Amino acid sequence: MLGIERRQKIMEELMQNRKVYVGELSKTFDVTEETIRRDLEKLEKMDFLNRSYGGAVLKEHTSEDLSFIKRTSINNADKECIAQKAEPLLNDGDTLMVDASTTCLALLQHLQQKKNLTIITNSIRLVNEFVDSPFTIISTGGTLRAHSYALTGPSACVTLQNYYVDLAIISCKGIDREKGIMESNEPESIIKQQMIAQARKRILLIDHSKFDKTAFKKTSDFSNIDFVVTDQVPAESWINFFAKQQIKLIY
Repeated sequence: MLGIERRQKIMEELMQNRKVYVGELSKTFDVTEETIRRDLEKLEKMDFLNRSYGGAVLKEHTSEDLSFIKRTSINNADKECIAQKAEPLLNDGDTLMVDASTTCLALLQHLQQKKNLTIITNSIRLVNEFVDSPFTIISTGGTLRAHSYALTGPSACVTLQNYYVDLAIISCKGIDREKGIMESNEPESIIKQQMIAQARKRILLIDHSKFDKTAFKKTSDFSNIDFVVTDQVPAESWINFFAKQQIKLIY
């Protein structure tokens, strides 16, 4: 296994359990403890974690706003799983609003066999990635948040207000049954709110690490969501909550 692959799996473990131990990782990956310590040192320099005696803990805050590049290195297998499960929800000819999340980017990789899809997005990465795809792509324009490859601001919202679509597809930083759906920053939260308002149906793509997690800015109540697609079976309390909210849960 390459070092970069091992560090990605270490991050996946951190995202799930919030802490890792050098000894356990050494056995899991069949490498020396010194190799694991070097991995953790590199991840700490990337601002992913804080090393502690014998291991490391995930570095996160409610306002933590990971860059797009960092997000592409986290939970990739989970995003792929979510993309595969969400793909059947879309049909030929659908019109979509899609946010700038890495999970939505993963989903679009699975949609290139769909016919006549129109995608309105605030993601410059998505526009670049699918420049040769069969999609009809409309960019919102707006002010670039280079950190996340996302276009935001009043002009982006005005563009969104000019369209009504079949589906809005978004992700988020965290969800809580009382606090709702949350994002790490206000500019992108506002864009997602506008997408929700313009769509007939709304799909939330979210991996297991986002459940019961509080983030900086509330984006929406669950009453605005029609589908939740995730990678693992949620806790029974969440299953019951989604049923009460009449949200279709797919995992």
